[in-house]
Parts: sequence; C-alpha cells; structure tokens
Amino acid sequence: MLLCDIGNTSYHFLDESDEYKRSVGVFHPETIKEKVYYISVNSSVNSKLALLDNWIDLSSFVNRDSYYETMGIDRIVACEAVNNGIIIDAGSAITVDVVRESTFEGGFIYPGVNAMQKTYKDISPALDYAFNFSLNPNSLAKNSQDAISYGYLKLLYSEVLSHKLPIILTGGDADKLQALFINATINPHLLFNAMHKIIEKNL
Repeated sequence: MLLCDIGNTSYHFLDESDEYKRSVGVFHPETIKEKVYYISVNSSVNSKLALLDNWIDLSSFVNRDSYYETMGIDRIVACEAVNNGIIIDAGSAITVDVVRESTFEGGFIYPGVNAMQKTYKDISPALDYAFNFSLNPNSLAKNSQDAISYGYLKLLYSEVLSHKLPIILTGGDADKLQALFINATINPHLLFNAMHKIIEKNL
C-alpha cells in the first residue's frame, strides 16, 4: 500500500517499509500508476491530484466538524490516530494538539527550533547558541545558553505537562525534544499510522 504525506516542499512516501521523499518542484505524480492514498496541505498540488483517479485524498473521510476550520489536515489526521495523548509535531513550527477520550480539545502553535534560534541570533550575535534541551526546566538559568533555552522551552514544557496526558513526539526535531520530555514516546510514522487507520475504517 502506497501512502503519501504532501507538504509545501516534498512528497513523503511510505511503501510498506520503504520510506522516501520527492521534491514538489520536480516530481510528476502522474508517473505513478498504482493507487496512492494521500493527505496534502499543498493547494497547488491538490489541484493536480484531483485530476488523477489513482490518487485518493483521505481528507474526504475525516469529520472536520470536530476540529477548527483552518486547522491543517496533517494535524487533524494525527489526532485521528490517538485516543488519549498530547501530540507534539516538531518541524518548522511546533504544533501541540490535545486529544482526550478520542476528542480533540484544542492545541497551539509554537516557533520551531531553527526559527527561534534564528530569532535570538538576529537580536544579537551574543545570543547565537544552540538550545540546551537537557536543562532542568524547574531551575532558573545561570549562563547565557541556558537562559535562552529556558526562555524558549519552559513555557512549552509547563503547558504540555499541565494536561497530564501521554506525550507523543513526531517530526524532524522530535529527538531533541525527547531530552526535555523524558517520558515521551517518539513516533516518526504517526501520520502514516493514522492514514492506515482511516483506510481500514472507510475503504
């Protein structure tokens, strides 16, 4: 079964256990003749795929009434995979979504690691540090690296733990955040797991 998660820059495929990416700018989806089950946040790609009968948009099988109107389909589908948990998708932005008893309670969007590091650097070269994800979030900092790390991570840490739910990490920076959320589970295939769940339920 060929699954595809389409973002703004790439097609992310999973073919059984074979995982690979193709650039949105150069990949031609019509070259694939087998069935592809996909979700997409890319409106320009969506218009192309609507013309291809073998590309099946799984978003049409999701009840969006349980979510807010402008919420991305990738976040919605991830929530569909979870019964109880707080999902942290650590990519260009960090999205945090709370699901309790299979009901979406809400979420928030936080600056991604690279974006926030650049922000500090733009303020002053003296603040150009990598974040220390292993700091103690319950102790104020006593050096510059920990000071910017605490300023960035403490709010995220406190808000996530306040919901008292299992923490699920996904996205490119999930391994960095696991140093902060030591009891969290990393699931790099959370979206693909959710897509399988939707397919089994509806197709």
